[in-house]
Amino acid sequence: MSSDRPVAPGRAEYRAFRPLATRWADNDVYGHVNNVVYYSFFDTAVNGYLVDAGALTVGVSPVIGLVVDSQCSYFASLAFPDRVEAGLRIDRLGRSSIAYGIGIFAEGADRAAASGRFVHVTVDRETRRPVPVPETMRTALAPLLAGSQEL
Repeated sequence: MSSDRPVAPGRAEYRAFRPLATRWADNDVYGHVNNVVYYSFFDTAVNGYLVDAGALTVGVSPVIGLVVDSQCSYFASLAFPDRVEAGLRIDRLGRSSIAYGIGIFAEGADRAAASGRFVHVTVDRETRRPVPVPETMRTALAPLLAGSQEL
């Protein structure tokens, strides 16, 4: 009998890693990082990468990414004061959307504690209408492409 449960991905499935820190407030009454915090990890990792790559200037860039879809599967617990690393890759780079694959790893761990999907649609900051992914962003994201997924 086969299980439909996802398997924790390994480090080799990601193209770049960003360090993140847990905070005291991230732990819930069960003594581990609460599930909603993982979505914050996703957002922080993706936008931090874009800022560092020069593809996003917070509060200024004329094109921004709005999250339209996200999903997370959990495999192991993390808790404050764990240090974590977010693995990043691009699963699909479309005309006006970017599908990121993200793995959240305990620092140095071989397998992800959680993994998921995070989809941005690029929009004009003012009108909030979809626009093509800017060339500067495409260039910044190219190293994260998983195979030939650029469209």
